[in-house]
Formats: sequence, structure tokens, C-alpha cells
Amino acid sequence: MSWFKRTPLVVLLLLTGCGFHPLHGTGGQRSATVPELSAIKINTIADRTGQMVRNALLDRLTPTGEPQKPRYLLQVTMNESKQSLGILKDETSSRANFVLTASFALIDLKGQTLYSASTSSQASYNILNEHYASTASERNARDRTTTEVADAIYIQLSSYFSRLKSAGGKAP
Repeated sequence: MSWFKRTPLVVLLLLTGCGFHPLHGTGGQRSATVPELSAIKINTIADRTGQMVRNALLDRLTPTGEPQKPRYLLQVTMNESKQSLGILKDETSSRANFVLTASFALIDLKGQTLYSASTSSQASYNILNEHYASTASERNARDRTTTEVADAIYIQLSSYFSRLKSAGGKAP
């Protein structure tokens, strides 16, 4: 058996030896991060893009509905911008980047910030001669970035709770 054929086996053995474990569950059991994530109340986020991110976070963090007795509060502030690319001879652009940046903080009921970070996403879109087509293209870029930002926040919060649990500490 060549080294190339044995590589997946070696990688699997190394992963089990280093303490690697799935983030959201092991052996058919629910992970300890799930109850913590479902106890997060997500504050309202300004603007339409903020609403889209909040809805995506609700789907990821609390799929069974908002918590009746939340233990945490998630505050998110957003900033969106457009960068012109593909400048034509008449000084108009034919392509642009939609950039969405989110700063967020996980706060306990006492008002103490437990975790804060930021994330961003960028998507390119075409600027066309037809107004509707350009608007649809920009909307699609906005949709993609909101999904990516919500996913990044979800993963960072999951990692926070997972690290907290594996360190032996219980989340406040």
C-alpha cells in the first residue's frame, strides 16, 4: 500500500489522538453548545440588511422559537458598503463589491460582555444597463453576504461555548 493510499487513515488516527470532536454533537448525542445557543435573545438590528441577518441568526440559534427565559443577549451592529470595480472609459463601473461587516457582543443578564468579535463578507455583482437587472444582482449579493455573516456569527458563538465547556467552565 503506497503512502498516498494510507494518508486518509493516518489523518483519521491523528485527529482522534488530538482530541478532535464534532462541534454540535457526538455519538448521536446533542452537543452541550445547543442549549446555550438556544438561550440567546437576539436584539433587533437596524435596517433591512440587519433584519435579514437577524432572521438568519434566529434560524440558526433558536430554530424552535425565541427563548422564553433567555440567559444571554446578542447585540449586532452592521455596516454595509459598496466598492466600484471594472471602471469603464466613461467613468462608470460595470462591477461592484457589496461588503457587509458586523460587530457583535454576547452579553449575560448582568450586562457583562462575555464575548465580542466582528466578521465581514463580500460579494461581487454586475452593474448592468437595465435597472431591474442591476437591482436584482445587488440584492443577490446582499442576500449572500447576510447569510455568510450569520453563519460566521453562529460558528464563532458555537466555538465560544464549546471552548468554555471543554475548559471545564460552565457558561454563566
